Amino acid sequence: MKYCFGPVNSRRFGISLGVDLVPYKTCSLNCVYCECGETTAVTSTRDEYVPTDEVIAELDAYLSGAPRLDAVTFSGSGEPTLHTGIGRIISHIKKRFPRYKIVVLSNGTMLWDREVRQSIAEADIVVPSLDAVSPGAFARICRPADDITPERVIDGLIEFRKEFSGAIYLEIFIVPGVNDNKEELARLKNACLKIQPDKIQINSLDRPGTESWVEPAGSEELLAIRDFFTPLDAEIIGRPAALSFADGDATDLARSVLSILRRRPSTVDDLIVSIGAGREDLQKALGTMMERGLITVEKLERGDFYRVV
Repeated sequence: MKYCFGPVNSRRFGISLGVDLVPYKTCSLNCVYCECGETTAVTSTRDEYVPTDEVIAELDAYLSGAPRLDAVTFSGSGEPTLHTGIGRIISHIKKRFPRYKIVVLSNGTMLWDREVRQSIAEADIVVPSLDAVSPGAFARICRPADDITPERVIDGLIEFRKEFSGAIYLEIFIVPGVNDNKEELARLKNACLKIQPDKIQINSLDRPGTESWVEPAGSEELLAIRDFFTPLDAEIIGRPAALSFADGDATDLARSVLSILRRRPSTVDDLIVSIGAGREDLQKALGTMMERGLITVEKLERGDFYRVV
C-alpha cells in the first residue's frame, strides 16, 4: 500500500489502519519529540499533497476485505489536515465502511480555519495537541510555521469544541525542563478549562524523538501532572497491548516492516502485533535489513527500536 500502512498496534486505539496524506515530512510544526524525525517542509499551506482518488481506491481495496480493525487513523508523515481532500476521504469511509471508527491525529494548528474544522467533522475521535501556551515554550518544543502561534491554536480548539459532536482527546506531550514547570502547567490547565476536551492525554517520550536532548518524563512526575489537571479527565497514555494481533498479509515481510518503520520506530513486539508475523521470521528480516543498511536500532527503556535510516 502506498498511502495506507499497518495495521499498527496503537497505544490508544487498538489495531489501527493508518492513512498517510502528506509526503514525508510535511507539517506545520517541527516538534523536537516527533517519532517521524525532523520536518523537512514546515508549512501551513493546504494542498492536495497526494491524489485523493488514489487514497480512496486503496482504502476500498483494503477495507472491502472486512479486516479486523479497531480504527482507521489519519496520521503518518506529517499533519493530515493540511490535505484538502481529507473531508472527502472521511465521508467516503463513513458511507461505505461505517463499522470502522475514524480517528484523526492532528497537531491542532489548522483548526482556526473553519474549512478545516468542517473537513474532519464526521470523524469519531479527534486527537489534537497543545504542548505549551507561553510563546517561548511553544517555540522551543513545536518550532512552528511562521503564522502558527499558541493563541491561534487555542482559539481554534475552542471553536472546534463548540462545533464538533465527536470526542476530543487533547494530547499534551511533556518535555522535561520546558513545559513541566508550575507556571506552564497552570497556563495549560487554564487553556484546557476553556477548550473542555472530553479527555486530556498526558504523553511522554516512548520512541526515539527528533532531538537527542529530549528525555522521557518519570512515572511519578507524570502522575503528579495528571492529578494537577483535576477536575478535568486526564490520563497517562499507556503502552501497547501485547496480546492482540492484526490481520495482515506478511508474504512480503520486509516491505511490510519498512512500511511501518517509515512512519514510526517500532520494537519487535510492536511489529509482531502490527503485521501478525512470527518472532523468528521478523528477527531474520530485521537482521537482513540491518546488514543492508536499510534500518538502524536504538536502545530505549521499553526495548530496542528499529527505524529506517
